[in-house]
Amino acid sequence: MTTTTSEYTATIAETALGPVEYAVVGTGAPVLVVHGTPGGIDAAALMARILPRDRVRAILVSRPGYLGTPLGSGAGIDEQADLLAALLDHLDIARAGVYTWSGGGPAGYRLAVRHPERVTALVANAACSEAYHLPHQDLGTRLMFTTAPGQWLLRVLAAHQPKQYIEGALSGEGDLTEEQLAERTEEVFADPAKRQFVVDLGPMSVPDKARRTGYRNDMDRFAEITTLELEKITAPTLVVQGTSDSDLPPDHSYSAARTIPGAELLTLDTGTHLALYTHPDAAAAQARVVDLLVGGGR
Repeated sequence: MTTTTSEYTATIAETALGPVEYAVVGTGAPVLVVHGTPGGIDAAALMARILPRDRVRAILVSRPGYLGTPLGSGAGIDEQADLLAALLDHLDIARAGVYTWSGGGPAGYRLAVRHPERVTALVANAACSEAYHLPHQDLGTRLMFTTAPGQWLLRVLAAHQPKQYIEGALSGEGDLTEEQLAERTEEVFADPAKRQFVVDLGPMSVPDKARRTGYRNDMDRFAEITTLELEKITAPTLVVQGTSDSDLPPDHSYSAARTIPGAELLTLDTGTHLALYTHPDAAAAQARVVDLLVGGGR
């Protein structure tokens, strides 16, 4: 079965460890793109927009429980890491860069630990690196993001009132003052690429029917984390973190950067969870990400 969008054509790989939904876009250095929570291959494609298609062969993946990849292909974090390695085997790729975001962090980190010979470089963007428990959400937030009417309202808002939608997204993903939020909203709205990123991310960031299994599994698995053994990572590593992230505590990134030997920490001041894609300094940060993934740390 294949699924074609304007950005990619997805198919199912029958790997040695189970079926995986994936797509390949671009040519050049191979890079596994590992989406967050919720997400799917569409969210990976969104992440990959910052990767030049003439320099990077982006391998987009749906993690188990999301869209076309069944949970049975790897419910555990280590199983997901092994599944990514099995996908590289299926594609006859010996080594690849790994680019993760948020809830894709644990699988990406463990891939670098369990299969160090397969990872040329690792970029962990606002990535979960230790035990994580979903913060308390008020009733209005739960209704908006977990019910069909709420999700419909989000789509309508994104389509007809994009500036208001962007403001809400930035507010929900960061601890910004009113002045900072207003300024950042105007900056994002005025930039076509940033504006489109936030609007497009909306439908991919809610646990709808096609993502609910993966989302629930992620929450259960992340709560069980005791250690990801980050000190064993040998690949050149870049950790990116916005300092005003309210979705994932920045300490996840700060701790990871301290623990991974030789890791580089790139902080974006007043950046939200979307900092790599929406911050005023996003272009420079993205260039550093691409350089590491293509050059393998050189």
